[in-house]
Amino acid sequence: MNTVVEYFEASFRQGSMTCSWFLAALDWFIPNAAAMERSERAVARNFVFTHFVGPLMSQPVPLFLYLTDTSHGVACWTIVVSVWAFWLLPFVFKWTRSLEIAATASVQLLLCISLFGAYNYGGVSSPLLPWMIVSLLLGFFYLSRRPALVVAMFSTSIGVFYLCYLHFGFPELVPLAQLSTVGWLSILSATGYMSWMAIFYANIMTMRSDLERETGRHLATSIRLRQAKEAADAANRAKSIFLAKMSHEFRTPLNAVIGYSEILLEDADGAGAGEERVADLKRINNAGRHLLSLVTEVLDISKIESDRIDLNVESFDLYALLRDIISTSKPLIDANGNDLELQAPSGLGQVCTDPTKLRQVLLNLLSNAAKFTSKGLITLTAARRRDVGGDWIDIHVKDNGIGISKVDIQRLFQDYGQATPETARKYGGTGLGLAISRRYCELMGGSISVTSELGRGSCFIVRLLANCADRPISAASPEDEGVSVAIPVYV
Repeated sequence: MNTVVEYFEASFRQGSMTCSWFLAALDWFIPNAAAMERSERAVARNFVFTHFVGPLMSQPVPLFLYLTDTSHGVACWTIVVSVWAFWLLPFVFKWTRSLEIAATASVQLLLCISLFGAYNYGGVSSPLLPWMIVSLLLGFFYLSRRPALVVAMFSTSIGVFYLCYLHFGFPELVPLAQLSTVGWLSILSATGYMSWMAIFYANIMTMRSDLERETGRHLATSIRLRQAKEAADAANRAKSIFLAKMSHEFRTPLNAVIGYSEILLEDADGAGAGEERVADLKRINNAGRHLLSLVTEVLDISKIESDRIDLNVESFDLYALLRDIISTSKPLIDANGNDLELQAPSGLGQVCTDPTKLRQVLLNLLSNAAKFTSKGLITLTAARRRDVGGDWIDIHVKDNGIGISKVDIQRLFQDYGQATPETARKYGGTGLGLAISRRYCELMGGSISVTSELGRGSCFIVRLLANCADRPISAASPEDEGVSVAIPVYV
């Protein structure tokens, strides 16, 4: 039993290989066969196949005429050579790269053979006349987009046939009685050929019906997807509006909580309250500030999603801004016992961009560096350089903290995305800081990127256009040139 199964499996594999080889041989004649639509490729393959097999099926007709027409004159050899000429048409298809040209030549050649043969061998009773009907049907099959051309070829050929009959009559090269045998051969060949074309046409129509049904299903799916996308976009806009409104409403009571907690802290310090009470008030204040920062991030991302973020471009001294950011971020750095250094030449000059958004981007990066680094070193480096692309500012925020794996880096700049779920649970946060920073950098005509190694720290690079091409860059003093000023911040 296994042997029989193996035999059929081997036969099936061999048959598949033979079929693949056969189709590849047909496709050699078809220009850009792989790029064609399925039904078009099937028509092209059928053209090549029938123009190799068809002449073989019709060979008995010219052979019979050659044997019965003992004169072996022009008429006999014209039909013989014309039948052989069909084998050249697949090459015409390949060389011209046009099925229409090759099909036109095929239809015209078949018309000439049938009418020329009918004129010389039997007239209107000729056994070759059925091929005229075949040529007409083939013309409408292969040249369905050019029906006027088919009608013109058919009418012209019939007209020439009739004019020749009026002027010269029908020559009797072979007695009509002797043509009965070739008549049967011609009818059998034409019937076999047309049966093949009818079966093929039915398959093509089925294939096109399948394609139309498939296209209809894809169209219906596309409509549903578009409707789903529109609904999702509407829901996303509604969500953004809701978050923006709620975040705005949250800020008022939070500011009150933070303000009253600070007043209570001042009163507690002045009244000499106990450490436990002061610690509780600080927790309230820190929690309020933390919640306010989260609400602010949600409000910012909502504004970005609804395209309601505007740039407030100002000209400012970049070095002074960096010094101010270092001072503001000191409590964040102190929290985990880290040191912070600013490495930048004091002659960075004026920058034209939105200072508030640049400040927020750098504070986000320094906050992340401080959060994921313990008793380490955080470095803020800035440099200015000019190249063919313009005047650029490069700012690096580098730490030697926990680092990020290459797989997790891809999620960093997504909305609400953090490196890993474990990181989110351990360190907290909304995952919006880097997403907001990236969009702010893009809004300012720049970019933000990161290089990191797990366990060895990270380096975030902010690259912005200084946008000061219309004014000279302030020259740095000789002692400032190439010198970095380091501002250490110790716990």
